[in-house]
Amino acid sequence: LAAELRAVPNRRLVGYAALFGVETRISNFVEVIKRGAFRDTLASNNDILALVDHDSTKLLARTKSGTLTLTEDERGLAFDIELPNTQLGADIQALTERADIGGMSFGFRVKQPDGERWTGNRRELRSVELAEISVVQAFPAYFGTSVNLRSRQQPRRTLRQRYLETLEFYKP
Repeated sequence: LAAELRAVPNRRLVGYAALFGVETRISNFVEVIKRGAFRDTLASNNDILALVDHDSTKLLARTKSGTLTLTEDERGLAFDIELPNTQLGADIQALTERADIGGMSFGFRVKQPDGERWTGNRRELRSVELAEISVVQAFPAYFGTSVNLRSRQQPRRTLRQRYLETLEFYKP
């Protein structure tokens, strides 16, 4: 999954936690998220958390308090996180500024009965109940993530460059 993450000057992270139409290999199957998969969850106004590494003890923000904003657009699930004035918030901002964050991810349950469609080993997510989004420090399940600092105009590595660097890293 290609997603974006940027730190902005006033302790905010913005980007995409999920992108529509991008195939990602997960274990022995391929997953793709369809446009509209998050629509019902966002309309329900349930409290959704922003975490670090899917760890509920590492809370960054939540929709209930207004420190996390989520929207679904034509590209994917966009987010805006107001980082807390804590050590965790400072650490995540620093790692984002250095481009050390691995990417974004999200925790969900498939809505039944029609929330997913399987065709062979390909799963299409059509409707999910979103519980949380996560800043992933190391290896997100959905590769192809780009992490950028918005406040500084530094050269951005393209998705292709990052992918090639990853392949080079794991070369035997």
